[in-house]
Amino acid sequence: MKPPSFDYVRPRSLSEALGILAARGDGARLLAGGQSLMPALNMRLLSPELVVDIGGLDDLRGIVERDGLVRIGALTRHVDLQRSAIVVRHVPLLAVAIDHVAHPAIRNRGTIGGSIAFADPAAELPACAVALQARMIVAGMAGTRIVPADEFFLGIYETALGPDEILVALEFDAVGPDQRSAFAELARRRGDYALVGLAAHARVDADRLDEVRLVYFSIGPTPVRARTAEALLTGRPLTRDTVTAAQAALAADLDPPADTQASSAARRQMARVLLARVVMELLDPVPIGAGG
Repeated sequence: MKPPSFDYVRPRSLSEALGILAARGDGARLLAGGQSLMPALNMRLLSPELVVDIGGLDDLRGIVERDGLVRIGALTRHVDLQRSAIVVRHVPLLAVAIDHVAHPAIRNRGTIGGSIAFADPAAELPACAVALQARMIVAGMAGTRIVPADEFFLGIYETALGPDEILVALEFDAVGPDQRSAFAELARRRGDYALVGLAAHARVDADRLDEVRLVYFSIGPTPVRARTAEALLTGRPLTRDTVTAAQAALAADLDPPADTQASSAARRQMARVLLARVVMELLDPVPIGAGG
């Protein structure tokens, strides 16, 4: 299919882009890497009056670590996250998750900001942002504001971004020596959207977890925290009974949809399987890159 007709502009600065959005409002859509927007246009799921291509705003690219804080520009490509020593060392959950995002051709063009702002409920990076308590740096004509990841995702393809705002960067606290992350997803084929996925982060002390965050994706309209299961895993020896109780608690935490890919019951069972996997990985992490 072909996209509907639209005007196109490629601003040369962030201030110019913000001015365009302020003038055109809801009629404009941002183009970053294009890996989500272009298919939506081609399938006529979106019909913007104007496409604002911000791909030339190099100030929105790059990965920097300073004083325990990792800042990632919104136009940083997925492949750059994969190759970044800073990400591997200080935000390893992203390094693991990126390997599950689509295929190399997509990762070579897609951007972290595009994925976050598009807010696909089946995407990996929004769940990772919530698990790591990322902070979204949002720019508008009135200035810059910070939105916690827990408050950023509002619904299917819906975020806290206003029509005249741009996500310019994400900030993450560098992972400490007593913190670990884990990631797992189940898909029909490598590179397909996950049927169910789970991003997890916690503090680890011997066989106990603290500050547990379990964030599921492809199981609701936004990344979904399994708060009851988190509470059952926090501060207790991780015995088989503890994990089994947390798996059972997912019935209260999750209400997965049924579709042509899987039933609600099947997704609940997948969620239980993934919980056991990530708990074991939190206690005994797999080196990044192991197993391909």
